[in-house]
Amino acid sequence: MRRYRYLDLLTIGFVVVLLISNLVGPKICQIGPLRPSAAEFLFPLTYICGDVFTEVYGYRSSRRAIWLGFIAMALLIAMGRVAVSLPPAPEWHGQEAFASVFSVVPRFALASLVAYWAGEFTNSYTLAKLKLLTGGRWLWTRTVGSTLTGQAVDTAALVAIAFGGTQAPGMLLRMIGSAYLIKVMVEVVATPMTYVVVGRLKRSEAADAFDRDTNFSPFAWQGESA
Repeated sequence: MRRYRYLDLLTIGFVVVLLISNLVGPKICQIGPLRPSAAEFLFPLTYICGDVFTEVYGYRSSRRAIWLGFIAMALLIAMGRVAVSLPPAPEWHGQEAFASVFSVVPRFALASLVAYWAGEFTNSYTLAKLKLLTGGRWLWTRTVGSTLTGQAVDTAALVAIAFGGTQAPGMLLRMIGSAYLIKVMVEVVATPMTYVVVGRLKRSEAADAFDRDTNFSPFAWQGESA
């Protein structure tokens, strides 16, 4: 696989944003009639990163970042459970507060694993196919179009798994609608900046991937993007 100057840095930022989103995600906020999770104000950045990965470096690089994020999130789930389960020192009095926060994280992170995995791959697949369909023109159609599909899958799965059984069905639908609206709005607002980042990376890396002969299976590791 070809080595790029900024790919690893972008991948690290992608994973960091993903982990922070999972830590703040269990909080439900009130913004007028909307009931978004606190993560909705940060998590959409992972989709913007996914767009950049696929647009500049190709689907294979996006697949690599998605799996690295998946592994990092799985580790967060495991360590959250271990940290809560370990007996606290007698002189430390923060166990109850610590457990009340981190005991929520495993379920939310598990929901995020499923939703993130399905949503990110849907996002990257849609963008790669739209790039071929448009011949590399009209970047906005790909960034917005891939968000519409990827975030629909991600949001519905996340809310259903993370909050199912703890909220009324009407509230779950309200949360899905609120989160989806915010995520899509963030992507639309960020489109000009995405244009700038993508343009500079393409020039700096001398890369503009077209996934004409790519195996789009999430589990395939062979074959470079053209």
